[in-house]
Amino acid sequence: MRHGMSGRKFNRTSSHRKAMFSNMAAALIKHEQIKTTLPKAKDLRPIVEKLITLGKKGGLHNRRLAYAQLRDDVIVAKLFGPLAERYSQRPGGYTRVLKAGFRYGDAAPLAFIELVERDVAAKGLDSGPVMVNDEDEAEG
Repeated sequence: MRHGMSGRKFNRTSSHRKAMFSNMAAALIKHEQIKTTLPKAKDLRPIVEKLITLGKKGGLHNRRLAYAQLRDDVIVAKLFGPLAERYSQRPGGYTRVLKAGFRYGDAAPLAFIELVERDVAAKGLDSGPVMVNDEDEAEG
């Protein structure tokens, strides 16, 4: 019997699972909305909620705890700056999971996980190198 055992294994080692959720939490804080499978989204929720609570509390120790999880100075700064201000009056429930159908190929249930009261402009922002056409450079 599985009494009192929480969390899914996702057919991964514990270190792989920890790294996966760390990367997903960083992506969610950065873009404020990501698409993933429904079980991963449901398991990511408490991780991100705890990180936002750390951001609201502030202080050096909480900042170091958040950095140990996220490993990115820019994202930790966003967590302790704009996100902490945005959710300062909210007692919890910073994320929502929206079902998004099924994936073509393996029929895995997909979901969007997003921050409540999210900044729509943050989606896709700073997500990699931008392709620049040679024709655009010649015109400019």
